[in-house]
Amino acid sequence: MLNKAMQIVGLLFILFTHVYAQGINIGPELGFQKATDADDGKFTGGVALRVKVIPVLGFEASVAYRSESYSNGAATVTSWPVMVTGLIYPIPIVYGAIGTGWYNTSFTYDRSRFLLLAPSDETKQKVGWHLGGGVELPIVGTGSKIIADIRYVFIDYDFKSVPGMGDKKSDFYVFTVGILF
Repeated sequence: MLNKAMQIVGLLFILFTHVYAQGINIGPELGFQKATDADDGKFTGGVALRVKVIPVLGFEASVAYRSESYSNGAATVTSWPVMVTGLIYPIPIVYGAIGTGWYNTSFTYDRSRFLLLAPSDETKQKVGWHLGGGVELPIVGTGSKIIADIRYVFIDYDFKSVPGMGDKKSDFYVFTVGILF
C-alpha cells in the first residue's frame, strides 16, 4: 500500500512539474507533535512537495516519520504518514490547510508490563484527517520559502484490545517549520 501511495505522489509530482513548473517547491520539514494521551511530545521530520496552482489555491504532498509512547512506555506507536493537503491562501503569505493522510503504523508493546495479557506487536494502515493553517514566507531573490504551520490530526488508533488502554486518545497536533526550494 505504501508503494502505491509513493507511486501516486510520484505521478502527481511529474504531472504538476510539467504543467505548473513555476509553482512547485520541495524541501525538508521539522516539527513537534503531541498526541492527546501520549506520554509526551516528540520531534518529527519529513519532506513536503507544494504546488501552487493559482494564487489562492495550492496542494501539498508530504511524507514524515513520527513516534510516541503511551501509558509510561507500555505501548509505542511509530508511523510514516503520507499526507495530501489542500491549501487556501486568503492572502499571499497565509494559508488554511485541510486534507487526509494514510498512516502506516506499527504498534509495539512492552511485554513486561502486560505479563500474560500482552497483545502481539502489529502493523496497521489507518486513514486520518487534518486541518490547520500557517504562513509561507518567500526568501527574496531565491524562489525559496520558509514555512511554518500547525495542524490538528484526527486519527483513532484502536487501543481497546490492549488491557488498561481502551480509553486512550490518539488525535494529535503537529507544529512544523521547513524550507521549500
